[in-house]
Amino acid sequence: MAQAQISLTNYSFKPGSTEVGKVVVAPASKAKVTLVGKSASLFTLGKDNALKLKNTSAEPWVEVVLAVGQGQNTVQDTFRIVRDEFITNRVVAHRGAWKNTGATENSIGALQHAIKLGCAGSEFDVHMSSDSVLFIHHDHDVNGIHIEKNPAAELAKLKLPNGELLPTLEAYLQAGLNQNKTKLILEIKPSAISKERGQALARKVVEMVQKHKAQGWVDYISFDYDICRKVKELEPPAKVAYLNGEKAPGELAKDKMYGFDYHHSVVKKNPQWIEEAHALNLTVNVWTVNSPDMMDWLLQRKVDFITTNEPEILLEKVKKLTAN
Repeated sequence: MAQAQISLTNYSFKPGSTEVGKVVVAPASKAKVTLVGKSASLFTLGKDNALKLKNTSAEPWVEVVLAVGQGQNTVQDTFRIVRDEFITNRVVAHRGAWKNTGATENSIGALQHAIKLGCAGSEFDVHMSSDSVLFIHHDHDVNGIHIEKNPAAELAKLKLPNGELLPTLEAYLQAGLNQNKTKLILEIKPSAISKERGQALARKVVEMVQKHKAQGWVDYISFDYDICRKVKELEPPAKVAYLNGEKAPGELAKDKMYGFDYHHSVVKKNPQWIEEAHALNLTVNVWTVNSPDMMDWLLQRKVDFITTNEPEILLEKVKKLTAN
């Protein structure tokens, strides 16, 4: 008999609300889910496994411990439920806020600048070393050293232009979980070696996010549709958006994706996809938008997110729009 896996349909609660989400057990089972540990007194679990806080919390996050099964077959897991104070200004800093801050793109410093600026999200790229350690970088190589073909011990010695060491995903998550204002937009890079390695990378990434109980902070994106589908298989409630641009909203909705995240040229060519996506409850993100005119065009059409190397310019535009 397969071991039960516990997940939640949602990993956050709104300020002033006690609603969280439902507990999901896979494979589907009639086994009773129970609250255990010290945190059990903070939550209630309804007959339909609806998880609620007994009282609204002012803490940035609270943990809940859930168990299912009996005796030696009991499975227990701990989840972090984040207070949803995430900013909704639509601004996603591309590789963090680096262009106007002196930070290096995809560095922890760039993430911290994006948080300080008040961006809704900070995007970053993940690769896997030859010995399966996860690192943050845009290209497949760092100064000619190929990430997938070198071990972590060698990659960990590499320095970025701002003096930081090449960050691991683990270090990046630890830095991002210190706040609950800016979402972490995690791009899983397709493998340059094989599709199988891309699938292994997706699994490692989801496992790392789960290990750090970061589900409430992390949204996923990828150019590889099979990677997107793998993430949904491993963490069904995960918010996953597709980057490549060739799939219409209907196909994404059928596969229960969160939305699309397409290049501005694709969206300009298919403007009807914005309304189609919204009608299907999909989100619309557009990359990488540095032109003020394109920012205006997208804001007029009420896209959900705009990914940019110029978050300062876009933040100012959103601020003026909100003021009017």
